[in-house]
Amino acid sequence: MIEPVDISSLPGPAQKILDPAGPAPLKQMAAKGVVPGLRPGEIVTVIALLAQGDGPTATTASETFGKLPKPLITGALAGDLHPWVLDRLTLTYAGDFNFIGQFLQHRSLANETVAELAAVASEGVAELIATNEERLLANPTIIEKLYLNKSTRMSTADRIIELAVRNKIDLPGIPAFREAAAAIAKELVAEATEERTFDDDQFDELHGLAATTQLAPDEDTHVVDETGKEEVTQKAKALNGIWAEMRPPAKIRLLQLGVDSYKRDNPDFEGTLDAAAVRMLGVRDPNPLVSVAAVKSPSITESEIQRIAGMRNVSEDVLRIIAMNRDYTRSYAIKYALVANPRTPFAFASQWVTHLRESDLRNVAKSKDVAGAVANAARNQLQRKGKN
Repeated sequence: MIEPVDISSLPGPAQKILDPAGPAPLKQMAAKGVVPGLRPGEIVTVIALLAQGDGPTATTASETFGKLPKPLITGALAGDLHPWVLDRLTLTYAGDFNFIGQFLQHRSLANETVAELAAVASEGVAELIATNEERLLANPTIIEKLYLNKSTRMSTADRIIELAVRNKIDLPGIPAFREAAAAIAKELVAEATEERTFDDDQFDELHGLAATTQLAPDEDTHVVDETGKEEVTQKAKALNGIWAEMRPPAKIRLLQLGVDSYKRDNPDFEGTLDAAAVRMLGVRDPNPLVSVAAVKSPSITESEIQRIAGMRNVSEDVLRIIAMNRDYTRSYAIKYALVANPRTPFAFASQWVTHLRESDLRNVAKSKDVAGAVANAARNQLQRKGKN
């Protein structure tokens, strides 16, 4: 948390304006940017402080702060600025490329400000933030925010993850960091370039397609009656086509992103956003790093988990993560799906057998699909209940 400005450190005229008991007309003039006798940095500080709180003065000051004259901002940046004031300036004018470089180079800029900026930065600003490796290593939260910001180029995300891995830095703010770190260790990470790469464009294309492709449960694949094989539906082929070409690090990152950023970057989009389709691709991916990253997605829903728990074409690693998550296994439906799934490791399937209802125990005991040991465990449980 950035410490607030100590008003007593400001010159007398500024303290008089900011004094709660001070003259209201003087405050209103200052809120409009009319503050004679103060230096640029002090004027900006007074306006920023007046913008805090409620009431007409705060409203006026907030509007003034959002459209400060460029010479005033330049003058303020040329001198000392309190980190809190610089934080307000940086986040207010983050989209102005005339100033962002000066903000990032200012000696008073707080790390908390950079992290907050990294979460919402445009592509160009994210590139500037990512160039300061010393700052990233000293403040790993900035790496996390950049990685989870959709506007950050995929090639840049690769570099900052590789930087963290190389320097043995853990990033708990990225749900699937271990998988991302393992995947990037197998890649040759390219040097930074001014031009976007093919991976950057491919990643953005799939993010948009994943966000806007609406697939109801079981609409992504279907079983062909003649062969009994599961195939991709026509509706999901475009997603599958791009997905198949993507590198594991890109798949893992896409699975960690929500779809809110798509709406932010495309304000005219009026449809419904949903990333469930790409998560279903992820859990089926043959690369275990990718499939585990899918089930760790922060956007995944309980209904998706229930579906995954019953899928026969997911890895044991995925089912193990579900079985070890207490939030998921509070659901009876998920527990039953895990028991009935022949791919669930026996240690977990047997654990949930004792929780099943009699009718479900009988189904498991008779099932030819579950592992023999699980069926035996179900029969034993029925015997203990005297229901055999």
